[in-house]
Amino acid sequence: MSFTASSFQTFRKCTAVISTRSLTRPAIARCQRNASRIGTRWYSEGKTESSTTEAEKAEQPREQAVDCSEIEAKLKAKEEEVSDLTGRLRYLQADFLNLQRNSAREKEQTRDYAITRFAADLLETVDVLSIALKSVPPQALKEPSTAIQTASDSSESPPPSIPEPPLPKDYQTYLQELHTGVEITQRQLLQTLFKYHVKPFDPTGDTFDPNHHEALYQAPVPGKEPGTVIDCQKIGYKIKDRVLRAAQVGVAQDTS
Repeated sequence: MSFTASSFQTFRKCTAVISTRSLTRPAIARCQRNASRIGTRWYSEGKTESSTTEAEKAEQPREQAVDCSEIEAKLKAKEEEVSDLTGRLRYLQADFLNLQRNSAREKEQTRDYAITRFAADLLETVDVLSIALKSVPPQALKEPSTAIQTASDSSESPPPSIPEPPLPKDYQTYLQELHTGVEITQRQLLQTLFKYHVKPFDPTGDTFDPNHHEALYQAPVPGKEPGTVIDCQKIGYKIKDRVLRAAQVGVAQDTS
């Protein structure tokens, strides 16, 4: 009985030892594997970080090169745009200067030739006036007294070599023709002025208006109110409603 009990106890001890060893070995192996894994992970992470840093450093020059090329392209485009705008501005400036010169030239021509039509219409009137003046010969302008004095002087002096021919008409006829020619000239000139809305006005008998009249003198006239136009030395002219020339008048003065 004792042998059996001792054998059973020995068997239990051996089993306990075996179980302890079997449990201890896997734990130790697990610890070793974990340690190796940690070391491997740290080494792999450090290697990955270093490789990433090297890759970033390698990519930075490439990015910088790309940025520089983009900036150069943009700068070139802007320079071309500035050159184009500068050229357009110069062309516009030249066109504006030419426009100013042409406008000044046209303005000057308009000012110089503004009365071209008016002057052309007056030329015919001038021609008629010239004909009226030529209708009277120079001999008819001499006074009869001058002719008598010339005849008396000729009695004492030697006779002229070529006597003056007698006038084909008398002085009255020449005077009448001259009056007719001047009258026609005045009528035609007034018609030309009417054509351009230029009309004369005679303010005799009206109240003096400094905007339309120019007073040359004042005289007391019985029966006339002071400030009344009593005489018109030179008639005035209006172009539409604007005074072209004020009438030169005499004004009645207050007698009190």
